[in-house]
Amino acid sequence: MFSIKKSLTGVTGFLLSLLTGTAFADYKLNFPEPVSPLTQQMYDLHMMTTTMATGIMIVVIAVVTYSIVKFRKSKDYQADQNFHKGTFGTWSWLLVPIIVLGIDLSIAEPALDALKKVEEQKPADITVKVIGSQWKWTYEYIDDDIRIVSNMLSKEEAGDNYLRAVDNPLVLPVNKRIRFLHTASDVLHAWWVPAIVYKKDSIPGYINETWTLIEKEGTYRGQCAENCGTGHAFMPIVVEAVSQEKYDAWVTAQKTAKAAALAEASANKTWGKDELMARGKAIYDINCAGCHQTTGEGIPGVFPALKGSAIATGPVAAHLDIVMNGKAGTAMSAWTNQFNDLELAAVVTYERNAWGNDTGDLVQPASVKAVRK
Repeated sequence: MFSIKKSLTGVTGFLLSLLTGTAFADYKLNFPEPVSPLTQQMYDLHMMTTTMATGIMIVVIAVVTYSIVKFRKSKDYQADQNFHKGTFGTWSWLLVPIIVLGIDLSIAEPALDALKKVEEQKPADITVKVIGSQWKWTYEYIDDDIRIVSNMLSKEEAGDNYLRAVDNPLVLPVNKRIRFLHTASDVLHAWWVPAIVYKKDSIPGYINETWTLIEKEGTYRGQCAENCGTGHAFMPIVVEAVSQEKYDAWVTAQKTAKAAALAEASANKTWGKDELMARGKAIYDINCAGCHQTTGEGIPGVFPALKGSAIATGPVAAHLDIVMNGKAGTAMSAWTNQFNDLELAAVVTYERNAWGNDTGDLVQPASVKAVRK
């Protein structure tokens, strides 16, 4: 009896919460709240067309329902053979197209204005090149020579934001015009954060352009909006919009870290195996594991395995060459301009000694420097 009473109390509470709307507080079926002028305009256009479509649907369903009930066969209703001669029958052929045209024109004007702004090309305060690849995003701040790679966090690291959290978010200042240059290194992707920017495809060998002006600080999330392959669901996007002061401090920290890394890479030091393996694993997990997998086993038929492969266990020079210069006709990118000498040496060393490859080969930064073109 107690359990039944408790269950009824729970059901009653749930129904009351539905009536008060509290049960829906965490469920939003609409787009995220826009925080840039252009996405706000698109959001308003979306709401207007949705409202119109809902109104038309209600009217049409009401007329159809009324007609079915009023003129049903069981009432022995006889069809009006002179309907077209009446006032409504005569003028409806004129009025209905006028109403439809009026609706279309009311949508066309704001839609045309939004499209003009999409293609608007004004000088930008910051330009970010966004590169989509399987299965990560690479951001290059053109003006500041900063490059970061953004990978999805694991379920243990992300918690409730699994599939919505990354290790390196894109950091941008508010109230600045940001230009995005979109491209891809393998297949079609689409970088889309609906709160701040509209969608355009990222196409290999081609540059698409979008822009935004974020008016509110915060964390904004998105996802690849192109069905790019088996890892499509694992390409989340996170944008951190911050004040200009915080952005300047972030840029300074990035440049300082990059300068320190270059100084370390160019130092005349012979690195030990443990040091190279630790650094190589970190670089591999961020940049290479998306294709070749953390196990080094690749994806059969899609990405080759490194575990026990001819490349990772064969001549060091050939291995270093393909990492530095890529392989034409495949998804293997050239990393020579993206990694410094130490990073290249470390990742090649790691690949040659991980997963049971155990070649014992150590590649030093000096060796990379000697072959760098």
